Amino acid sequence: MTTLLSESATPVVTTAVALDVEGITAGYGGPPIVERVSIRAHRGAITAIVGPNGAGKSTLLKAIAGVIRPTGGAVRVEGKNVTGLAPEKLVRRGIAYVPQVANVFPQLTVHENLEMGGYIRSHGVQERAEELYQLFPDLKAAHSRRAETLSGGQRTMLAMARGLMVDPAVLILDEPSAGLSPKFQSTVWERIEQVRATDVAVVVVEQNTRETLRHAAWAYVLVLGQNRLDGPGRELLHNDEVVRLYVGVLTK
Repeated sequence: MTTLLSESATPVVTTAVALDVEGITAGYGGPPIVERVSIRAHRGAITAIVGPNGAGKSTLLKAIAGVIRPTGGAVRVEGKNVTGLAPEKLVRRGIAYVPQVANVFPQLTVHENLEMGGYIRSHGVQERAEELYQLFPDLKAAHSRRAETLSGGQRTMLAMARGLMVDPAVLILDEPSAGLSPKFQSTVWERIEQVRATDVAVVVVEQNTRETLRHAAWAYVLVLGQNRLDGPGRELLHNDEVVRLYVGVLTK
């Protein structure tokens, strides 16, 4: 029997907890957009945040990544409290955040973007870039091209690779396949799976709910800015009540 757990449930994942968000409340100066939201993400696993439009999914990511300051709750990375730190400080603590837009430097080359992504490294920038070229072969072929000349899918992969330059514990992705063709969406998910396999915790919000739940070891359903349900992604995917009440008609 499918078991769906409440917001207080603990994911049954055996790898180490990389990100622990407890009771986060945040917004933009008015009433909170997300209120007392809790999620956990484990190394080597994809954690999805899904829900209807206006549920507060992207706001939650911004609060975790320091783009907006939480007004309540706590964010911990590998057990250390990082609540309210600025994004540039969170990078040093192990969080890499890839927003949906403005996620690369368009006038710089692919390689220069990677070098910018590794700015906090004291050494090994070129070696890390070469490792990421193996993970993202499209970028190696385009290493000398300016980012503005890349396709949408290539830009998404460059944004992900930039975030990975600092060897983060957690990679946060806000709608990485938005606006891409089905072919490139599939390629982006292949890369996300490869990133996960390197023992990084991947937290993702995506517009393609069906595909996201297929890949998620654990998923959280947000409704009106609050935890509503959580459980293994594939179990949520195949639960008709969850789809009807909380997610809506799933995209193909």
